[in-house]
Amino acid sequence: MAKDASFDVVSQVDVQEVDNAFQQAVREVAQRYDLKDSGAKLEFAKAERTITISAPAEFVARQVTDILSAKFVKRGVDLKSVSWDAPAAASGGTVRVVGHIVEGIDQPTAKKISKDVRDLKLKVKVVIEADKLRVTSASKDALQEVIQFLRGQDYGRPLQFINYR
Repeated sequence: MAKDASFDVVSQVDVQEVDNAFQQAVREVAQRYDLKDSGAKLEFAKAERTITISAPAEFVARQVTDILSAKFVKRGVDLKSVSWDAPAAASGGTVRVVGHIVEGIDQPTAKKISKDVRDLKLKVKVVIEADKLRVTSASKDALQEVIQFLRGQDYGRPLQFINYR
């Protein structure tokens, strides 16, 4: 009997790359002429996995968010992995925007992915394990078809395929 092949579908973020992009954005905000003395501040809490932008106006906060997004793209961090809250008023007439780093696949998304893979009518088995999915099949070609299908879909978060055996 042949051993089944499998792979895991996960949504992971390299926190070190996020930190590197954050540090580059802080330097750019401090050096850019239009933002240098604007009072815009960036904070990154690794433990809570949040990025906080404090700015004197919503326009400045959007500019800083754009700078940070550009740095994420250059560092290979998917923009879907950061969920931004709506700008909120803070003390002193400033605006605060909080971004949350999203990791793992939540239960509703995992169920939707599982249902979509089952609807392909391939001989694969999908098991939801906490914040990842394991796809198993006797045919490696079927697994490749599932990977190609999932790459073409948008589930609102970046998906990676690991442990392919």
